Amino acid sequence: MTTPPVPRLATPVRLDEPAGRWVLAVTSVGSGLVLLEATVVNVALPALERNLDASLAGLQWTVNAFTLTLSALILLGGGLGDRFGRRRVYLVGVVWFAAASLLCGLAPTLEWLIAGRALQGVGGALVVPGSLALIQSSFHPDDRARAIGWWSGMSGMAGAAGPMLGGALVDAAGWRWVFLVNVPVAAVLAVLLVARVPESRDGGLSGRFDVTGAVLAALGLGALAYALIQAADDPGTAAFAAGLGLVASLAFVRVERRSRAPMLPLGLFASRPFSVANLASFFLYGGLAGLFFLLPIQLQVTAGYTTLAAGLALLPLTVLTLALSARGGALTTRVGPRPPLAAGAAISALALLLATRIGTDASYLADVLPVVVLIGIGIPLITPPITATALGAVPDARAGTASAVSNGVARAAGLIVVAALPLLAGLPQDAATNPAALDRGFDAGMLICAGAFVLGGLIIWFGVPRRPAVRTEPICDHHWTGCPQLDVPRTHEG
Repeated sequence: MTTPPVPRLATPVRLDEPAGRWVLAVTSVGSGLVLLEATVVNVALPALERNLDASLAGLQWTVNAFTLTLSALILLGGGLGDRFGRRRVYLVGVVWFAAASLLCGLAPTLEWLIAGRALQGVGGALVVPGSLALIQSSFHPDDRARAIGWWSGMSGMAGAAGPMLGGALVDAAGWRWVFLVNVPVAAVLAVLLVARVPESRDGGLSGRFDVTGAVLAALGLGALAYALIQAADDPGTAAFAAGLGLVASLAFVRVERRSRAPMLPLGLFASRPFSVANLASFFLYGGLAGLFFLLPIQLQVTAGYTTLAAGLALLPLTVLTLALSARGGALTTRVGPRPPLAAGAAISALALLLATRIGTDASYLADVLPVVVLIGIGIPLITPPITATALGAVPDARAGTASAVSNGVARAAGLIVVAALPLLAGLPQDAATNPAALDRGFDAGMLICAGAFVLGGLIIWFGVPRRPAVRTEPICDHHWTGCPQLDVPRTHEG
């Protein structure tokens, strides 16, 4: 058994060189465009409810159609990049995303919009893992943690800026421009990608890819999300969908165990830091997804903010995310991932507890701003170290797949939380037009999300060693067929 060759450039780029800065800029903008679309629509949800006559379930699907295809196919996107070229697949994703955004902007009905959002997620599934894999394979090892920190800051800033940008676009030009603005940005990005970013791929992989796994992942996640959204109004259909989701999920695991070219190489989870980081990501990013789904609606429907004011209210979060993310990456390099991750989880949990004070008579300075500032501090303490922990636990040859797993877990968490939170918090279908019911459900939702942050922090504290150390010998498990895809380093606690 031989270890697949590591895809390296002849001369890895450095962060302080022009070539390195171009790679960082192009990859950050691409992933930022996808993350922006994951949050920019949230502040437009009340406008969609008015203009397209959408129920709460319709608003959930507007968010979840994008998240569903993104989370289900992101593993496939990472594998395609490893096999056929990360820059090539990244470029296809950017063009696809732009075309889907155009369809969303032209949508005459809610059903059309939901379909367009699903197609956006397909493009995003090609872009997001490719952006991080290009950083991992292009940069010198000494610069990767800092590069990931900058990538986290710039792309994360785009996600954090979504509500503000969405508010400005909805008030100035209408909700359609929330989607149409992506088209010219993607066009410029495609040109720069071809001109400035080098290609890389894993030469040890075949051209096969796991379509069956991708279909089963989408079916499992979609059925589960449908069951959670419809549970209150149609229990019988929801129960059937939940059973279908469970069967599809079990079939997915079976297919991945037997496949010689799996979309999700299960051997990656033999690395304890990789497994723990992804388990914690589910709760941490789930908590964030719940906050970003409910808070813009609460500010507009209950607190009486305009769309633009709701977006501007979150501006400090954007500024802090940009200012602190690179420092979060540098801090991870100095002290290891566990302290900043635990601190970020605790700070974010506190922020969500304080968010329960946001109501009809909420003061921005006393009630909203502390929540926004604390989340703006918590995110930079979470994103760089948890990303570096997951990617540092696997070889560079699996950078695209490992990045896709990490991103897929984060998006799946958002999908599940957005689907389940209204049910768990007792929000009725008319919550977007019922301030009293929304206010009660919002408080319950924030407590649930705070609990998710606490749980994620505990998983990190007790599961990740202070400084994970990596050994280079491959591991193989006879339970899986086709041992080469399991050539990942075993990590021990140092």
